[in-house]
Amino acid sequence: MIESPAVAGPVAAELEALPDRSALGSLLAYCRRNPHLVTGLAIILFLLLIGLAGPLFVDVRRAQPTSELPTMPPSVENPLGTDDQGRDLLAVLVRGVPLTLRIGFLAGSVGLAIGVALGLLAGYRGGWIDALIRVCVDMLLTIPGLLVLITISASIRTYISVDVMALVIASLAWRHPARVVRSQVLTLRERAYVQVARLSGMNTFDIIVREIVPNLLPFLAASFVGAVAFAILASVGLEALGLGPQNDPTLGMTIYWAIHFNALLRGLWWWWGPPILVIATLFIGLLLVSTGLDEIANPRLRRQA
Repeated sequence: MIESPAVAGPVAAELEALPDRSALGSLLAYCRRNPHLVTGLAIILFLLLIGLAGPLFVDVRRAQPTSELPTMPPSVENPLGTDDQGRDLLAVLVRGVPLTLRIGFLAGSVGLAIGVALGLLAGYRGGWIDALIRVCVDMLLTIPGLLVLITISASIRTYISVDVMALVIASLAWRHPARVVRSQVLTLRERAYVQVARLSGMNTFDIIVREIVPNLLPFLAASFVGAVAFAILASVGLEALGLGPQNDPTLGMTIYWAIHFNALLRGLWWWWGPPILVIATLFIGLLLVSTGLDEIANPRLRRQA
């Protein structure tokens, strides 16, 4: 039966009114309903650009200690002033922001990779392997992480660099990801598609890589943001205690030197204020990204959207 133009017109209009289901359209629609994610990514990108584009406008050599400049408040020549070591604090921020982000991303990546590997192994294999990994993780979670990190950092203080500090933090950053990934795998391995893959003769490695890991990617993205936030917080805490890289102007070490020279009591607000403001901005950005990723990682929010 041939449809009349009177009927075809409204149907065609309704089809044209349907939302775009292409990848770009889906991405734009997701960004429109998740302003937190867009704002958080913009903040993180802005901080990354400070490290990438900042040296084009600021002489980062002035971030090194020198006796040529006295302690001066902000001025036209030195927008953020100088400290007792003669360092230009704007140059210190330009050098310190990417170093702090490097510690966070490196420690978060290594910790998450270890946690995911142990969680997949424990959750899918089960048995004595699951029991051994679960007991180790539960035991380590009861130990104060900061105390362990302080002990390790104090033991190798003379060898601490940015990369070494990231690896020290990563040595404990895997505990929580391993636990939550294991709980996710315990539910995924009972799904019908995993059972079909097992009955079809697919080996364990292929099942994990092809069937389980792709369904964990949204959850892993949110977990990575949390791991980076933990790593940055731990690094700033250790550096504020003087256990960070002494020759690298990270944000935490800038705060340490401000404490060491009593900048707060002396009223040198331009020494400790800017790094604290940048750290707070960084955590706000990570929090917004984590909130925006909840729709992907949380099936209930995804269904509501």
